[in-house]
Amino acid sequence: MIQKNILLVSFFILLLPCSVFSQLLNYQYIEGFAQGSFYHITYGNSVGKNLKVEVDSILKAYDKVMSIYDSTSIISRINNNDPGVRVNDQFIYLFNIAQEVSRNSNGAFDVTVGPLVNAWGFGPTKGKQTDSIQIKKLLKVVGYQKVKLSGNKLIKEYPGTKLDFNAIAQGYSVDVVASYFDKSGIQNYLIEIGGELKTKGLNSKAQEWRVGIDKPIDRMEPGVEMEAILKLNNLAVSTSGNYRKFKIENGVKYGHHIDPHSGYPTRNNILSATVVADKCIIADAYATAFLVLGLESAKKLADQLKLDVLFIYSDEKGNFCDYSTPNVKNMLEIIKK
Repeated sequence: MIQKNILLVSFFILLLPCSVFSQLLNYQYIEGFAQGSFYHITYGNSVGKNLKVEVDSILKAYDKVMSIYDSTSIISRINNNDPGVRVNDQFIYLFNIAQEVSRNSNGAFDVTVGPLVNAWGFGPTKGKQTDSIQIKKLLKVVGYQKVKLSGNKLIKEYPGTKLDFNAIAQGYSVDVVASYFDKSGIQNYLIEIGGELKTKGLNSKAQEWRVGIDKPIDRMEPGVEMEAILKLNNLAVSTSGNYRKFKIENGVKYGHHIDPHSGYPTRNNILSATVVADKCIIADAYATAFLVLGLESAKKLADQLKLDVLFIYSDEKGNFCDYSTPNVKNMLEIIKK
């Protein structure tokens, strides 16, 4: 089971009550538990079947590849230096995308950052104490350049290097389920897993899907107060922020996103980074990278890669401000000030 209790993404999906969906245009609603969180899926039921069993099966098989909470998964066996482990096509695809994002972001995104995440108390293994000596030691085994694929085997420069795909795996799981729906001939759907989501076609009212993005207020419950609403069609979206998961030590607030270069939690004025893309894996990974980079570097990279983004940040007076690319501006229905 991949647990994403750090809640990198927070969306409030603007949908009708579940009981209404089954009556409108033959739309089906299913939900369940997956990867330490929940999934919620609404789809035009052109196949005339409840697909919950199939979705659960897909996600269970996916966990056997990517879950750091399952000791028998491929990634766990790699982290435990099992000499007999071989990776499959899903792992290879995910790893290659992760490495590409790492290169493009100059290492702001890095799937080897897991030991540092644990040391700061945000991972499955809670660190007991974090100091500069420990961080310096862990930085020796952190770095995306220290791992590579050779055929179907992952090679680590240091045995102590561990992979953690939490910042990208959930987005990819959305794409995996969406691919199954596409192959099944479903033309209209919204798939959301742990806040990462992808849409296709129209909702039960024959309108574009509408997705609300929470105002980035510390520990705010999803859907209580929204900053923006996006209208989506055939697009995926992901948001990262430090406003749900953080810790305070000696009066200092530390968010759960770790800078792989310094080994310390990021501290900049971006409160949340939303990315809209064709694939959820891309949206998920770059939302994390942008939050680590900070506002100006994030804007520059988004422009360079032609990615559609919405950044919510605080100005010098602590006021909420927003920056969005032209395509996102056209998707925005409202921005609450």
